[in-house]
Amino acid sequence: MPEDIRADTTLPSVFAQLTPSPARRVRALTLVFHPDVARIGERVLWQGVSRKAAVLGRQSPVFTRPGSASGAPLADPYISRQALRIQFHKEGVTLTPLPGACRCRFNGEWAQEAREFSAADLRRGIVLQLAHSVVLLLRELPASAGASSSPAASVADTDDELCGSSDYMQGLRRDIARVAACGLDVLIRGETGSGKELVARALHAQSERAVGPLVPVNMAAIPAGVAAAVLFGSARGAFTGAERNSVGYFQQAEGGSLFLDEVGDTPEEVQPQLLRALQEREVQPVGGPLRKVDVRIISATDAALDEPDSRFRSALRHRLASAEIRVAPLREHPEDIGELLCLFLQRACAETGSISMLPTSSEDPLRIARWAELFYHCQRHAWPGNVRELSNCARQLVLHAEDGLPPALVWQEVAEGVADTPAAEPASAPVELGDEALRALLKQERYEVSAAARRAGMSRQALYRRLPSLGLRLAAQVPDVELDEALARAGQDVTAAARALRVSAIALRSRLAHRTVARAGMDSAD
Repeated sequence: MPEDIRADTTLPSVFAQLTPSPARRVRALTLVFHPDVARIGERVLWQGVSRKAAVLGRQSPVFTRPGSASGAPLADPYISRQALRIQFHKEGVTLTPLPGACRCRFNGEWAQEAREFSAADLRRGIVLQLAHSVVLLLRELPASAGASSSPAASVADTDDELCGSSDYMQGLRRDIARVAACGLDVLIRGETGSGKELVARALHAQSERAVGPLVPVNMAAIPAGVAAAVLFGSARGAFTGAERNSVGYFQQAEGGSLFLDEVGDTPEEVQPQLLRALQEREVQPVGGPLRKVDVRIISATDAALDEPDSRFRSALRHRLASAEIRVAPLREHPEDIGELLCLFLQRACAETGSISMLPTSSEDPLRIARWAELFYHCQRHAWPGNVRELSNCARQLVLHAEDGLPPALVWQEVAEGVADTPAAEPASAPVELGDEALRALLKQERYEVSAAARRAGMSRQALYRRLPSLGLRLAAQVPDVELDEALARAGQDVTAAARALRVSAIALRSRLAHRTVARAGMDSAD
């Protein structure tokens, strides 16, 4: 390859989107809730348009998990042997409750007569409930192009948010495995709360660099004036206050991966320095010599980097994206909501020391009905905060649980705020943390706003606005006198001082670095 081509950093990325988007489409009927929660995620697939209607009932059809050769019918005693007729046609689908059968609900309405749904309805997804006990999602989706041949993990066996039996999640896991093995720098793109950091951690964990460190950096939190020192380090005596050599993030990630989160918010002044470090794989600490670094760069953003008015350098954008993975919002793979909700409920129970809340098929029918109702409403919600919002909802349900069930108040809020919200339209979060819970969460996350916002299922901006009502503040708002006193009491331990001041240690270090640079500038002027 000619040298000039190799040097062209604006070439398109090697992988724009690894998972192909085939034109063929299938209709999938996915189990969102079943009294046997291990079956959540199983499905039935129909290809093409058949003149023969499908009949849904207790003993047919057979539901299987992707990658599994065996399956089973719904087999729920409260569902009629023949409950619902499903007739696909070019304009959409007709759903007909059969005479004398168990009750059926379609997108929020209990139906006694046939209902017509358009092709657009079918693409968005139609939520069904049979009797009091089973919830399903009927949806048209792209045909899988090479589904995994290995069985998908069950709800009980999966321990991270990358679980899910949908074709999309199977494809995402394959993409992660392929990109992790290739060793190229990766740009992860997706909406806030969609799971970009989880993908980054999976990429590192599945790569040859897994034995090395994964160093996360919030690029939006680095002031332009101290970016060089924070990213690349500084030498002793490089400026006033530099009493020892400082190791930057690039050097901290030596032999491993450097995760540049929110890279789209990188200050313009920092971008040329970052581009050079990525191109040459060498950094120059402030006041020190050049040195080579062995790191893999994984970056993530929800910013529109390719827009004409974007201030993000195209050369840097393409240098970051030797490989690129797009993380879809939850509304594009709603088939996974049931499995994810189960996972988050189990995790929240473990975090709080609670007993498992999830029901068993032998439980009282009224308890089963209450759980089915919750899953039904959650499936109807748009989840604008994506996976993060769903996780937060599950946590609140566990925190306020009554007798192993969602509490009446919170459950009612979910039912009223989430019920019958079209999946294609935005809706408000079903549960919002109160001041006491949010204050405890911030303390648990060491007052790191980004981490606390992710767990709370809210934007950083929204959490910033809540800080005054919580009696908290930003590191930048602490008066110098109070800051110096806290540092003196902590023996100049920044982490301990931040904990005492109830502010972010990362933000406090950035402020101190910025103050040092400012004082150095004043000394030079003198």
